[in-house]
Amino acid sequence: MSKETATYVLAIGLVLSLLALTGAARTFNLAGNHQGYEPPQPIAFSHRLHAGELGMDCLYCHAGAQKSRHGGVPAASVCMNCHEFVTATLGAVQAEEAAAKEAGRAVEPVVSPEIAKLYEALGLNEKRERDPAKPTRPIAWTRIHNLPDFVYFDHRAHVGAGVSCQQCHGNVETMERVRQVETLAMGWCVNCHRQANAVGVQGRAVNASLHCTTCHY
Repeated sequence: MSKETATYVLAIGLVLSLLALTGAARTFNLAGNHQGYEPPQPIAFSHRLHAGELGMDCLYCHAGAQKSRHGGVPAASVCMNCHEFVTATLGAVQAEEAAAKEAGRAVEPVVSPEIAKLYEALGLNEKRERDPAKPTRPIAWTRIHNLPDFVYFDHRAHVGAGVSCQQCHGNVETMERVRQVETLAMGWCVNCHRQANAVGVQGRAVNASLHCTTCHY
C-alpha cells in the first residue's frame, strides 16, 4: 500500500469514527438523566386515548398534584368510575354486536385484555363484582419521572401557579405510552424559573425562586 493510499484510508477511518461518536453522543445521557425513558407498564394505558381523544383532565386521575408534592397515580377505584361500564373499545363492542346479529345469538360481554387486568387486580368476577375467592393486588405501575433524593419538588406550587402539566411532562395527550421528555436537570429547572419570572405564567406575574434552598435543603 502506498503512502498516499494509507493516508487516504486513515482519513476515511477517522471520519467514520467521528460520525459514530457523534451519533453516540446524541443518545448519551449524564448519570441521573433519564430523558427518553419509556418503560412498559403492567397495563397498557393509553394517554393518547384518554387525555387526547377523550379530553380527560390530567387532574382527574392525578388529583394528588393539586394537594400534595407528589402527582401520584390514580387508585384502581378511580379507573372503575368509567370502566365499571366501559369494558372494551367501541370497535370491539360493535364487532361483537354485528357478529351476534349475523349468528342470530345474544350479544356476549366483551372485555379487552388490558381492562381485564384491572378487574383481576381488584378481584372482580365476570359480573364485575367483588369475588372473595379472588385476591386483590395493587397495580405495580413503573414510575417514569424520578428526581434525586436531595431534590425537593412540590407539584402543588406549580399547579397552583398555573404551570401546565405539559411544561414538564411534554405533550402527554399525544403519547400512547408515556416517556420522560425533558432532562429535569437543575439547569433546565432554573432556566424555567427565570423564564417564568421574565414573562409570567399564563399572563400572571410570578416570583419563582432561584434560591438553592428552595429545592435543596
